[in-house]
Amino acid sequence: MRRAIAIARKLRRAQTSAEEKLWAQLRDRRCEGVKFRRQVPVSNFVADFACLSLGLTIELDGDHHRLQPIADAIRREVIQSHGYFELRFTNAEVHERLDWVMTEIKRAIDIARGIPPRAPHPRFD
Repeated sequence: MRRAIAIARKLRRAQTSAEEKLWAQLRDRRCEGVKFRRQVPVSNFVADFACLSLGLTIELDGDHHRLQPIADAIRREVIQSHGYFELRFTNAEVHERLDWVMTEIKRAIDIARGIPPRAPHPRFD
């Protein structure tokens, strides 16, 4: 866990542009009044964003994730085994479809709160 904390601190100082863009939407309870944290250690992994009270994590995937589907599946299993639900988006989705990303996050918040989720935002490919 110490190693994960050190990595999380390093990652907070070196955010990607997609992380910066999404963090601007999540910080200071800007999204549905929910508190999100950045680069949160969960077991021996680090979640890009997490809402501890709702058990929700958000992972932003760069291009290298296309080459490691098995590692990502293992990571997801470990994070979910600690009681979290993981949302995954690509960096490109954050840059090109931020409205859709935010709607999906809000839908997950609704579900975590036990209320009917809002209608999905159309996703155009």
